[in-house]
Amino acid sequence: MVSTMREKQKPSFERSVGPGFAGCLTPILAVPSTAFPARFSLSPPFARAAGERRPLSPEYWGGKRLLSLLAFAQVALHSFAAEPPTDWVDPDTGHRIIRLSSEDDSASLYFHQNSYTPEGDRLIFDTPSGIGAVDLTTLGSRPPKVELIVSNARALAASRKTREVYFFRNGKLCAANIDTHAVREVVQGRALAVNCDESFVVRTTYASDPSGKITAPEPRKILPQRERMFADKLKAGVPLTPEEELAARKEDRLSRRLANLSSQAFVFTNLKTGTVVTNGYQYAWLNHLQFSPTDPSLLLYCHEGTWHEVDRVWTIRTDGSDQRLRHRRSMDMEIAGHEFWSHDGKTIWFDLQTPRSQEFWLAGVNVDTGKEIRYKLERDWWSVHYNVSRDGKLFAGDGGDPGQVAFAKDGMWINLFRPQPDGTLTREKLVNMKRHNYVTADGGVEPNAAITPDGKWVVFKSNMFGPQHVFAVQVAKSRI
Repeated sequence: MVSTMREKQKPSFERSVGPGFAGCLTPILAVPSTAFPARFSLSPPFARAAGERRPLSPEYWGGKRLLSLLAFAQVALHSFAAEPPTDWVDPDTGHRIIRLSSEDDSASLYFHQNSYTPEGDRLIFDTPSGIGAVDLTTLGSRPPKVELIVSNARALAASRKTREVYFFRNGKLCAANIDTHAVREVVQGRALAVNCDESFVVRTTYASDPSGKITAPEPRKILPQRERMFADKLKAGVPLTPEEELAARKEDRLSRRLANLSSQAFVFTNLKTGTVVTNGYQYAWLNHLQFSPTDPSLLLYCHEGTWHEVDRVWTIRTDGSDQRLRHRRSMDMEIAGHEFWSHDGKTIWFDLQTPRSQEFWLAGVNVDTGKEIRYKLERDWWSVHYNVSRDGKLFAGDGGDPGQVAFAKDGMWINLFRPQPDGTLTREKLVNMKRHNYVTADGGVEPNAAITPDGKWVVFKSNMFGPQHVFAVQVAKSRI
């Protein structure tokens, strides 16, 4: 009787939720209620007498009851899901992958934040318990063991000079020694970045130039982004895809702030003298603050917002001098962004598109000469973020789903790029990310791939198995 009832329900149910999910859900409907953890409170129509295996009647497959069932099944499936694997070879790429984190919802740092000790032997990342570290010198030969450095904290970055990690506690910037776990206070107050010799920290503030030299620009009229981004398709009467509509709405939200900008400035605190100086006044949305890894007085930052409406990549000195645009757009709809430093501090790298969503480059500008270098990328090679090895011989990219700016059909990969003598790049797929959710507005996460200091691994975070974890993929192909 049970099987007959389910066979009758199957066609309409699969039309509602899909055959794959129906197959996963069917076993759950036959599980006794006593098998579920106590935290699951089953209310009608799910409540059953203990041990009863009665199927749901047909009228429960519609409307709100179906939505309730789907939500319940999602929780139940997650509860019974297997632990994410710890060590395996990606069958699509042949590269070995190791899970570094032991706790669900662990996360590696943002792509431009330093995650490594100066010696390159330890990696730091965030866990629900606090800031953890793993030994990179034994990675691949021994199972990684997460050492808790400081509890109840989130990392700002690892120090470039000392074996410490920066974090905030009780309104103060602190530093914890990665080896001894000893904690010291660095400075009172908020900071967005610490320079390479720990002589300055910086934050932004809303402030107007007291000298009156920097005045407000005229308010800008910014067109709806559907018209800006997809004008040719709209003129031709071609309907936009759901991904394109979503992208336009996202850029509309960002562009509203650009129509009438407020004045912002930098607040530099000298950690040796305690002197606090506010400078660099400008009518812009200041973001992505990153000190040079080698020049303690040079700060990289961006003019945030819709990339094709701003000249984004800038630097300034801690004394407010030498404020300089590092890349000027040369055509309408050109975009440049997600800028980051080379390890030697000589080059600022960034994602370049000429124009947006059509032609893709990994570009860099020499800080001393202003000379640019561009590496051509195929559409499916594009990544949300890029990273460069310490020796500059490798780049990594974290890929992107079809709804990202490249609208790539096969872009969901962790990628490795190698510059060639003829000025081109070769691309190697490291990890198939088809099960990863990139959509941050829908519970997704950006993988933020980062090459280890020895160039042997690429660290990334992923929700490919459900809970977010930190992984490392080996650059060399597995011999297994």
